[in-house]
Amino acid sequence: MEKAHLYLTLCGVFAFCAISYAETNVNSDAQQQANLSQEPTKESYVAPEEVDLYDPADWFEVGADFRFRTVGSKNIRTLDSTHEDSRLDFQRYRTRLWANFFLNEDIDLNTMLTWEFRTWQNGGPASTDFDEVLFDQFNLTMRNLFDMPLTAVVGRQDIILGRGWLVLEGTPLDGSRTIFFDAARLTYDWQDTDTTVDLIYTYQEGETERWLPVFNDRDRHLAPRDEQGVIAYLTNTSLTDTQLEGYFIYKYDEAIRDPRGGFPPDWSYDAEIYTFGGAVDGKLTDNWFHRNELAVQTGKKDGADVEAWGTKHDISYHFNNEHNHQLRATYEFLSGDDPDSDKNKQFDPLWGKWPQWSELYIYTYAPETMIAETSNLSRLGFGHSWQPHEKWTLDTDYHLLWAHRNSLAGEGMFADSGKFRGQLVTFWAKYQLTEQLNGHFLAEYFNPNNYYARENRDSAYFLRFNIEYTF
Repeated sequence: MEKAHLYLTLCGVFAFCAISYAETNVNSDAQQQANLSQEPTKESYVAPEEVDLYDPADWFEVGADFRFRTVGSKNIRTLDSTHEDSRLDFQRYRTRLWANFFLNEDIDLNTMLTWEFRTWQNGGPASTDFDEVLFDQFNLTMRNLFDMPLTAVVGRQDIILGRGWLVLEGTPLDGSRTIFFDAARLTYDWQDTDTTVDLIYTYQEGETERWLPVFNDRDRHLAPRDEQGVIAYLTNTSLTDTQLEGYFIYKYDEAIRDPRGGFPPDWSYDAEIYTFGGAVDGKLTDNWFHRNELAVQTGKKDGADVEAWGTKHDISYHFNNEHNHQLRATYEFLSGDDPDSDKNKQFDPLWGKWPQWSELYIYTYAPETMIAETSNLSRLGFGHSWQPHEKWTLDTDYHLLWAHRNSLAGEGMFADSGKFRGQLVTFWAKYQLTEQLNGHFLAEYFNPNNYYARENRDSAYFLRFNIEYTF
């Protein structure tokens, strides 16, 4: 395949250049992408801090972590308590082992193996699927290329841009087991202008084993489409207490018509989408923080011209007191398709298909787009966080949800008219018992409204207990 050969050739060129020219240090990616408003990404999607398990040599280290989750839920997929699949109860056991090789001062080889298996109940006898083991990370990191503040990361890697609104989840079909991209990334630290420039090429094959070997292969798909992408992302911090971001994203989707994939056929489609956007992230005072992001889209999706846009606005007040009380408000808009137009006006979240503000509500999108492909939305959210104890954080949020358009009027679980999706309440209790042991309890409740058919307006809940240990 010509595209695969191009990818491998790029990897070889970057590796050769790195070995020839690598020298000093540049700012870490975490520093470059830090948001002034300090809103954390959901814990289930943050890469682990590499607490060393064992350092046998200066040029080598290994580490591991283990995560256990148990989930109980009702009506999250159909909003119908009489449906045979109204219950979804399961446990997840994820183990990860990573090894990093420091080839010299500026070149690292980073690897990680991930194994997650599940036990399912769903109202019947328990069954266990031991699943497969795959490479979650396998990349070469090269700093100071050509004696410049230029870093290259080539291979399987995590990529989170901004707050992950459009770029975070490269493998949406396996949940939070992995989020990786198969990609080549160049980051230039333009220090004189307080600007970093990221240029990224990604080639995501839907099948698990396309690039790297999989152990106990189950013919799983990590995405419902074969995807390629080109991203140019600029971040500037020259203004006091303000971060400016601008980006161009090209995404090419090629449908997969493979019954082994284990996903509905309408989750897969052909598309070529161009996204232009930017964000302002900053601190207004010692107490007030904000982030405002806007993106517009053009291109083609299943043969129709795309005209779509989305925006997200966050503001928060930090009391800066003993218990770190915070208040926040969010408004998010994602355009929906107009069935009376020959254009596709539905906003595509690209690689933002992850539970950004709800673990429950992503499942209701399964018959509308696909799980976690949030679109056709107007959301108003209010929240509060505080720490009753230095080891505990409590987050409570309330969301009012509307559809931009009733694009699927009368089809399946959707009403003939009405745009009010409903009300959602979420509660997180997060705890950090030790430096290596943490966990959380999550509870969500959704009360659907007239966007859904009358027989699909039963309340839904989602409960999860999570514990993680890093060795």
